[in-house]
Amino acid sequence: MLKKFTAFFLALAACALVAFQPEKPAAKTPNIVLFFIDDLGYGDLSVTGALGYRTPNLDKMAAEGTRFTNFMAAQAVCSASRAALLTGCYPNRLGIAGAFGPNAKMGLNPKEETIAELVKAQGYATGIFGKWHLGSEQEFLPLQQGFDEYYGVPYSHDMWPLHPWQERAKYPPLHWIEGNTPGKEIKNLEDASELTPKITERATAFIRKNKNKPFFLYVPHPLPHVPLAASAKFRGKSERGIFGDVLMELDWSVGEIMKELKAQGLDNNTLVIFTSDNGPWLNYGDHAGSAGGFREGKGTSFEGGQREPCIMRWPGVVPAGRVSNKLLSTLDVLPTIVKLTGAKLPKEKIDGYDFTDLLKGDDTKTPRETLLYYYRKNSLEAVRKGDWKLVFAHPGRIYEGQLPGQNGQPGPAPEDFQYPKALYHLTRDPGERYDVQAQNPEIVAELEKIAEAAREDLGDDLQQKQGKNVRPVGKVNP
Repeated sequence: MLKKFTAFFLALAACALVAFQPEKPAAKTPNIVLFFIDDLGYGDLSVTGALGYRTPNLDKMAAEGTRFTNFMAAQAVCSASRAALLTGCYPNRLGIAGAFGPNAKMGLNPKEETIAELVKAQGYATGIFGKWHLGSEQEFLPLQQGFDEYYGVPYSHDMWPLHPWQERAKYPPLHWIEGNTPGKEIKNLEDASELTPKITERATAFIRKNKNKPFFLYVPHPLPHVPLAASAKFRGKSERGIFGDVLMELDWSVGEIMKELKAQGLDNNTLVIFTSDNGPWLNYGDHAGSAGGFREGKGTSFEGGQREPCIMRWPGVVPAGRVSNKLLSTLDVLPTIVKLTGAKLPKEKIDGYDFTDLLKGDDTKTPRETLLYYYRKNSLEAVRKGDWKLVFAHPGRIYEGQLPGQNGQPGPAPEDFQYPKALYHLTRDPGERYDVQAQNPEIVAELEKIAEAAREDLGDDLQQKQGKNVRPVGKVNP
């Protein structure tokens, strides 16, 4: 009998120990999900004023997180913008400009350290599903840049023989890539309509596969870059035509990935970032998005080219329903992720700032005060400090005054318009319409000093000046 009582009380004691054990502490480092949408304009979400369709999942994300209204791409074109996001460097510091074509024998230098490489050293699983566009030769593909998994397209899906510009008819066939291996060819718009659903399927599978370890999931959706294509489930569903259909499907994709996070019990320990690589390609007319009232669009250093919608969500950490007007850039994503994950910063110089405190709700912090607007090969076209933006005289693309195209055919967008030097105050004049340099010579002088330092550091083709701290682009090893 004594043995039975002893066993009984030992069992009770064991139960008590289990019952009063503290809950497992939350993981010290968050999962990261980073959406990078192609050619999405500032005004292309319903939460930023889109008409003719709604983006309810992104609206919900904004209500549950923080919307950053002064968030800038580092450059208003595909490859350069992506290089900046993944390295925290101005793309011209890395020798990268424009958008790599499918036959380019160059890419992001493998010596550069990407977000994926930095967090992988911390034990993170890393995956990219979508558009890469940082070099299509194998030595530049994601598996050589810190990613464990890759499924997507190597460059923009208009770089194929069906492009309406005749010179692109010589492009090679476009294939999906799995890891380092080309797969199914994307031959037509029906094939292109699989882009968003397939990427979504692979992204959710990655979450399930890595639910028991920290992960970095990069989802650079190829759409709504032209040519536009939506799956049968969304085709014809919006009042905005095919562009609205595509946006509805992209919003669905975000919703599916967010649902998977919740299903796997990861929602409260995941930072989700949603933004775009550059503004809308406006000369495509009804197949292009909206810059939300900002001047010009993709391929320009005006706000319509570089100011992007940005939402960040992390329940219990990032304040919900908040709007921040502080100046930030895609350059700042890498150092912030490094801080949150406990990773180490790259060995070489970067241009981003850690905005962790601001992200978590400390609005007294102003991590970034200035921004450089480079374009073309390495031309400094504007500088910004706070609300002031000084645009230098430069040749550039212009959409204003040009009749946009229709039904997937582009209208004209001349590249040699001569923009004059001008000073804008972006709080009073976000559309960059009123040159106030004559009234503010001291501001002009201050911004010109910032420009001179930038030219010493990074160079300036317009002044035929070589930068002292520019690193070489990756080139194919013969």
